[in-house]
Amino acid sequence: MFPYDPQIVTAVQAAPKTIPGVLQVLTTIDATCQDGDGLKWFNRLYLTVTQAVEDKVNAGGVNDPAWLAELDIQFAALYFNAANAALTGGPCPGSWQAMFSRRDQTEISRIQFALAGMNAHINHDLPFAIIATCRDRNIVPQHGTPQYADYTAINATLDGLIDTAKKELNFRLLGAPMPAVSHLEDLIASWNLADFREGAWVNSEIIWRDSALAAAILEGALEKVTSFASEALLVPVP
Repeated sequence: MFPYDPQIVTAVQAAPKTIPGVLQVLTTIDATCQDGDGLKWFNRLYLTVTQAVEDKVNAGGVNDPAWLAELDIQFAALYFNAANAALTGGPCPGSWQAMFSRRDQTEISRIQFALAGMNAHINHDLPFAIIATCRDRNIVPQHGTPQYADYTAINATLDGLIDTAKKELNFRLLGAPMPAVSHLEDLIASWNLADFREGAWVNSEIIWRDSALAAAILEGALEKVTSFASEALLVPVP
């Protein structure tokens, strides 16, 4: 779709093992994408979110910094895998495909792309990142654990970043102003990252404790719901 897509594919295949490695890939994508590429605006928001997580880990005051850092790495890998699949014609979750297939549509706003990407990443990917991290660390995902406390401790910071993005990215893809009133107003206002992260944690607990069949059913349901949400978020504004 864009002539520089092979450069993005190369970047996301790096499989970083540290948060600085994740930030390096995100920075490469940001520098590669043009302003008229919807991917740029999700990626830039995710870059600021990841930087906030790194700051939290480095600042101390968390119960299990190794677990929180590993979650960040596992989480980013799912975005990079989806980007690689979407740009190379591989199987890509519908919630991600909705964004990648429209990333050149200039009538869609920057905040729409940013939130559609966050929808796919949090509501679809995050439960599986939590599970993968807990398996690697031999920890059961449960409410009331030190890991859950660390997970929720960054909600206020992340919600603040989302609120800022809602204001700074409320422009059409190429920077033209949006109409004063549109169908997006209520949808954007209702987008609450802390609520979605709580839902992701609950889903990780369900998948962890239930049978493989139940987990597969839930995964299928998540795919349908998040795909529908991404489609709704990316309806062009007249």
